[in-house]
Amino acid sequence: MEVQQVLCMNGGRGDTSYANNSKIQKRAMLTAKPILQDSIKKLYCNRLPECLKIADLGCSSGPNTLSLLWEIIDTIDGTCKRLNREAPMYQVFLNDLPGNDFNTIFKSLPGFYEKLKEVKGSNFGPCFIAGIPGSFYGRLFPNKSLHFVHSSYSLHWLSQVPEGLVSESGVPLNKGHICMAKTSPVGRDFTLFLTSRSEEILSGGHVLLSIIGNDRKPGDPRCTGWELLGVTLNDMVLEGLVEEAKVDWFNLPYYAPSPEEVRHVIQTEGSFNIRRFDIHTVDWDANKDDGSKSLTSGRHTRGKNIAKSIRAVSESMLASHFGEEIMDDLFERLAKKISEYLEFAPGHSTTMVISMTKS
Repeated sequence: MEVQQVLCMNGGRGDTSYANNSKIQKRAMLTAKPILQDSIKKLYCNRLPECLKIADLGCSSGPNTLSLLWEIIDTIDGTCKRLNREAPMYQVFLNDLPGNDFNTIFKSLPGFYEKLKEVKGSNFGPCFIAGIPGSFYGRLFPNKSLHFVHSSYSLHWLSQVPEGLVSESGVPLNKGHICMAKTSPVGRDFTLFLTSRSEEILSGGHVLLSIIGNDRKPGDPRCTGWELLGVTLNDMVLEGLVEEAKVDWFNLPYYAPSPEEVRHVIQTEGSFNIRRFDIHTVDWDANKDDGSKSLTSGRHTRGKNIAKSIRAVSESMLASHFGEEIMDDLFERLAKKISEYLEFAPGHSTTMVISMTKS
């Protein structure tokens, strides 16, 4: 499976789109908001740039994409007013793989610019936004061209499926599992990410990362949503709805590292100084606590919400391997499987929020 060709979030604004099923990502961004504000304030006050150059790597599409930019601009605007300085210009690069729905982002830009003008005034510093398709596991920008780099809920996706999952005789070693790594792949990809950014970011520039992590110890009975998806596929194999070989040969290009792994790679690569390294728990269903009276926190509703969020980020890969015709049935079954799991276990994931500066 060529990851760059099949990894993309569901585009558009339909019922299974990423735009309508990315509240958990929004919750993660809200969790990181105080750290984002602190990082942006320190960066601006230390450099006072006339044009602040920002890159959001793994931006996807939908409301979260521009809400991050709004938070940055709002923070800088407040800082400028306190310092009695004119607001800087903004040059913003939105990056994701070529299959990303950039068109949805571009169509929302006129409304975003109009809101800026309405809230900040007509004399507000101009903001230039461009899309940058390509993998962030490699160079994307010229040397020393960026002040601030952000990436949220993207670095758990790998550049390729983990190695070592096929024997020398060509037999799959992860039979029945879709998300399994024989050895940790985080060192190779994350090191490449950091090395590439170290060339592109100015000295003293800031990086803010939110990464899905793994804090489970041996014997921990908790499951991930991906493991429940694997169980669901195996159920369909037993019913003759999916070929067993297809499940055996399917591997997600996904890995949730432990905090210790992430810290070790950052320190070993050596280009960045860690300012903060926070660990948070984020519920699988961000609707659970959003205060909306129209939503319930019942297990069945939560199961459907969580299954939709998984579908929004994985359907492109699953459909290319198993066929589009089983997608509706697969995710209906997954919703039920998740609701059953929530009877006896909490559904949440670990999120690491890491603030760094370029050495």
